[in-house]
Amino acid sequence: MSLSVALLGATGLVGRDCLQLLLRDDRFARVVTIGRRALPPELVARADRSKLTERVVDMDRLAESADALEVDRVICALGTTMKQAGSREAFRRVDHDIPLEAARIALARGAAHYLLVSALGASATSRVFYNRVKGEIETAVLALPFRATTIVRPSLLLGDREESRPGERAGKAVAWLIPGRWRPVRAHDVARTLVDEAASDRAGARIVESEQIRAHAAMR
Repeated sequence: MSLSVALLGATGLVGRDCLQLLLRDDRFARVVTIGRRALPPELVARADRSKLTERVVDMDRLAESADALEVDRVICALGTTMKQAGSREAFRRVDHDIPLEAARIALARGAAHYLLVSALGASATSRVFYNRVKGEIETAVLALPFRATTIVRPSLLLGDREESRPGERAGKAVAWLIPGRWRPVRAHDVARTLVDEAASDRAGARIVESEQIRAHAAMR
């Protein structure tokens, strides 16, 4: 197997682990990162860069860099918070509009499998804005005729972020008290699920819930 994969969100919590796993995985011959800025040197300092292609693009004009999405698989690990985004419109742009545009371009360029990081509780009918946007992007992506579509819905993510999120620190502290479905999940385990799903050749749509992510990691 010799697959090419594009990764959006390579500097994020899940994306960083995805990148490391992809670069070490012999099932993938070419890894293309797509982002607004160059990758931090330390992110790939110990990795084999021979199969890595960095594409620094204007994410608001993604169609101008459509060739970057001419790959077999696309993993979209983009995501922000309302605090980071600054407004509902900006949040929706990052978590809905750009992932959907990337999916449409990749499909037109021949990609067979699109993989999306969503969130536990995603629902297009949710009264919670965050969950509703996540649900809307799921619905939009699932409507596209990819040979395979995979959506992962992690709960609270565990890992070392660059920015501080007090709510996540509190969640980690009481993780053992949280019921199974809502229990925090390691970002590395989410990345491992995405990479293994990307390498598979199973057709159809799959939604991988947080408990299934943990179960997958336990079998590795």
